[in-house]
Amino acid sequence: MGVASAYQDQRVVVTGAGGGIGAALARGFAARGATVVVNDLDSDRAAAVAASIGDCATALPGDASAVAAEAREALGGEVDVYCANAGIAAGGDAFADEGVWEAAWDTNVMAHVRAARLLLPHWLERGSGRFVSTVSAAGLLTMIGAAPYSVTKHGALAFAEWLSLTYRHRGVRVHAICPQGVRTDMLAAAGSAGELVLAPTAIEPDAVADALFDGMEKGRFLILPHPEVAQHAAGRAADPDRWLRGMNRLQRTWEQR
Repeated sequence: MGVASAYQDQRVVVTGAGGGIGAALARGFAARGATVVVNDLDSDRAAAVAASIGDCATALPGDASAVAAEAREALGGEVDVYCANAGIAAGGDAFADEGVWEAAWDTNVMAHVRAARLLLPHWLERGSGRFVSTVSAAGLLTMIGAAPYSVTKHGALAFAEWLSLTYRHRGVRVHAICPQGVRTDMLAAAGSAGELVLAPTAIEPDAVADALFDGMEKGRFLILPHPEVAQHAAGRAADPDRWLRGMNRLQRTWEQR
């Protein structure tokens, strides 16, 4: 079955879809025949993206950490694909405020958990469902200057892995998208650390969406729009101390900027 027909008439939710990767995912699914709920905390941005897609898209403003039930209702009580894309790029170090850590944890991890709790019973009963988690390469590696972001993205990846290994034999497909820099508002907000680490190889959101659709067609769990991330992750696993020394050099370079 080709990609175009695979998503025909599928019911899809994309959180954080008011721009960037989320908007690209929503447009990509719609172009392949799906009906899409476009969720974003910013109601105007959600409405604009839904309007640009057309009649097969519905804008649903609201907090991604608690939107799954309403999104399901907007799709007539059924969800075939849930894209947990919304995220908080929380910078800071170990001394970041408790509220920063809590907000990052709530959106970057618990929003995924809550959506899965709601969707899994029906998916398991019918034997099919697809959960897409936008993680970032920070979940496989890390990101300097962003402890809350890095830690919670590791959590998002761990949860996606757990879902996949637990339910794949029961028809639930899980995909974790792990790009490096993507030309979005989030990259712009990453400041000098983003300029140093992410900007030089940044790609467009549409390239991330293309990588997801290619990966879904091939049944891949890990979606790497930047293929070099696989090499970095392999090096980290093979020799953690060497990798940490290299990252520490990057940290010192950033501190000296």
